Amino acid sequence: MSLPRLNKFPQDHLSDEQITSLEESAKRARVTALTMVSAAKSGHPGGAFSSMEMFMTVYGVADLTPANCNDKKRDYVVVSHGHTSAGVYAALSEWGFIDRDDVMSHFRNCGSIFQGHVEREIPGIDWGTGNLGQGLSAGAGFALAQRAIGHKGRVYVLMGDGGQTKGQLAEARRTAVKENLTGLVALIDWNDIQLSGMRKEIMPCNIKALWEADGWEAIEVDGHSFSALYDALKAAGTHGKPTVLMCKTVMGKYGGIMEGVATYHGKPPAVEDYNAIVEGLGESPDTLTKALERRKTPPVSKGRTIDYPPAPSLDTGTPFNYEGKKVSDNRGAFGKALADVGKLNYKAEGKTPILVFDCDLHPSVMTGAFSKNCPDWYVQSGIQEHNVATMSGTASIAGVVSLWAEFGVFGIDEVYNQQRLNDINRAGNKTVLTHVGLDVGEDGKTHQCIDYVGLMRNMFGWKLVVPVDPNQTDRATRWMLKTPGDICMAVGRSKVDGLKEFAGDYEFKYGEAVKLRSGTEGSIFALGYMAQLAVQAAETHNLSVNVYAVSSPLAPDMKALKEAASCGPILTVEDHNINTGMGAIMLLEAVRNGIALPKVKTIGVDHYGASGTSDAVRAEMGISPDGIAEEFKNLKR
Repeated sequence: MSLPRLNKFPQDHLSDEQITSLEESAKRARVTALTMVSAAKSGHPGGAFSSMEMFMTVYGVADLTPANCNDKKRDYVVVSHGHTSAGVYAALSEWGFIDRDDVMSHFRNCGSIFQGHVEREIPGIDWGTGNLGQGLSAGAGFALAQRAIGHKGRVYVLMGDGGQTKGQLAEARRTAVKENLTGLVALIDWNDIQLSGMRKEIMPCNIKALWEADGWEAIEVDGHSFSALYDALKAAGTHGKPTVLMCKTVMGKYGGIMEGVATYHGKPPAVEDYNAIVEGLGESPDTLTKALERRKTPPVSKGRTIDYPPAPSLDTGTPFNYEGKKVSDNRGAFGKALADVGKLNYKAEGKTPILVFDCDLHPSVMTGAFSKNCPDWYVQSGIQEHNVATMSGTASIAGVVSLWAEFGVFGIDEVYNQQRLNDINRAGNKTVLTHVGLDVGEDGKTHQCIDYVGLMRNMFGWKLVVPVDPNQTDRATRWMLKTPGDICMAVGRSKVDGLKEFAGDYEFKYGEAVKLRSGTEGSIFALGYMAQLAVQAAETHNLSVNVYAVSSPLAPDMKALKEAASCGPILTVEDHNINTGMGAIMLLEAVRNGIALPKVKTIGVDHYGASGTSDAVRAEMGISPDGIAEEFKNLKR
């Protein structure tokens, strides 16, 4: 019996014949899921079984098919409890997204696309998850992007009940109501069992009351009834609110010995129990034997290629020029360029929407002018950094340019896990970190973001830009907005000089170190604004030294480094942790590229800073112009 076509709710209610077809398919999907975890000898069968009707129904009714799953204008599905991947993959195999035999044989098999938690390489998976509590934020990001591109689709978010106590989930609930995301539908697998036992014993909470308190329409429904799920999903959003379905389920449902037992949350049953469960579901235990035999051969399914969103259609305008002493702070130059690009493209025919996210900081991160120029593209989310880090990531792969401006310690330190998932999912997120390094001196050690280079360095796809002056900041902002991929730009808040080297026809090139001064006795590589201090050190102390301005610390300029290596000792300067920053990266890359270096010293932040003016804090660290000059003189001796 073939599955009925249910995309976009073609009828008011399911027929008896359709229900029978879905129930038979769910039985087969349970066998698929159980065989997967049994062949791999690892996985989460209990939640896969309890969520099965939810998975089958959502993938049935969503405007999401093997044919349109790479399009932007469609429905999106986020599975927040990504550890139930066996159930998700089994449902996808029933709806024709993937091959059943291949997923049964190669689940959690090295080299296979069927990883232990859901990943985007599999058609039908819109966001790679596993870190619980982030799925609703992902769904909200998709919904905001859908609204921005003018598509009235739905976003479905499936999740477990154990993660309902996480704070990010509350952040996302509030945002969905504030932004009136009525097309956002959440489903909770409410089976009351977690990995360690009963939910009420681990961390009790009134799940329904939490959602209702934040303004959602909360509906209780039988999570194992296709007719009840279909009807509830069809009615979702009709009351003018985002809707959550509280799906009452049984852990391990229809799994014999697994039913209602926490042990099977995270491990497969013994072989004899597998046989009994499979026979009870109407298939032969030989299914596992065949899967194990196929597991000896290479996986067949290659999945889809996941790359960064393509370059957007944007008019990035003409850069502004800044000349003079202390003419502007770099964050101000960013804000002015962002507002300019926004105004040029706002609701213009054929141009890509730009969503700018803020966490109650627009006077400090300089997104206020953009919010006035482009009010419908501005998302004020309040003090909810974890939620915004995820929303901006998912929005970036759904048809918009997505940018989040935030203090450094909040935009990377606090949300490292969320930014890591943006990297894993190959998003196109643009994160602008302000108040980095020691430039926020007065706020003290808690707010001095001295580790952002190292944190970005830990990931594999992020680009990082640390501009030298307002001119380079302006040009880097325009470059960032039109360039695919996850890009972080880090800027300070103090007014700095506008340099001629980055004005006029200068074009920002990622990975290029710009020589600001030439000399014969050695070289200084300085990160961002520190290059201006290095020039001051050379001029006031009459040093014959090359000064290279580094604005791409994750991509050292090997040509410049080779040039410097032939010209005497090298000093690296940064207001960043010296163990993980620009200097450490340059030395490692020199070794990797076989560059023989002369005497080298790295100076920067070697302890948490005091509270004081940025000049005073840098001086205490030994990275003022006088300190830089003294270090270079010592290096020459």
